[in-house]
Amino acid sequence: MIELCKLIWCGLIGLFRSRASLEIEILVLRHQLNILRRKSPKRPILGRIDRLVFVGLYGLVPDVLSVLAIVRPETVIRWHRAGFRLYWRWKSRPHGGRPKLPVDVRQLIRDIGIANPLWGAPRIHGELLKLGIEVGQTTVAKYMVRGSSEPGMEDVSSQPC
Repeated sequence: MIELCKLIWCGLIGLFRSRASLEIEILVLRHQLNILRRKSPKRPILGRIDRLVFVGLYGLVPDVLSVLAIVRPETVIRWHRAGFRLYWRWKSRPHGGRPKLPVDVRQLIRDIGIANPLWGAPRIHGELLKLGIEVGQTTVAKYMVRGSSEPGMEDVSSQPC
């Protein structure tokens, strides 16, 4: 945690200098040294904060990939893209909304509409209310079967003479 505070402090001081890209490069090198100084067996273990630091610095200055020594540049780009996907997946998640109408009620609306083709949404809505099913008239209209034309009303002009 102290390493992270030192890194943030050095980063804040370095960003106010005129050669910001050089300072960020030094910051990346220092962070890599901090990771290598940790006691780890063969391979350095990168935590989430380490990855976030590399990705954040890459977002600020993409040229920082040339100084990476313990991580391949493709890996940092992959982390950056994964974070981007994760953010937009979170951003576009469903936020709830109205509950769906049960399947049996939808099927009942369709069956009533098919059995009574001259009935509209207000009439079917009234019949459902009589049965004790609380549903809106626009919902009934949404789930009604749309007929192409009324039965027995064929086009007279298309018949042969």
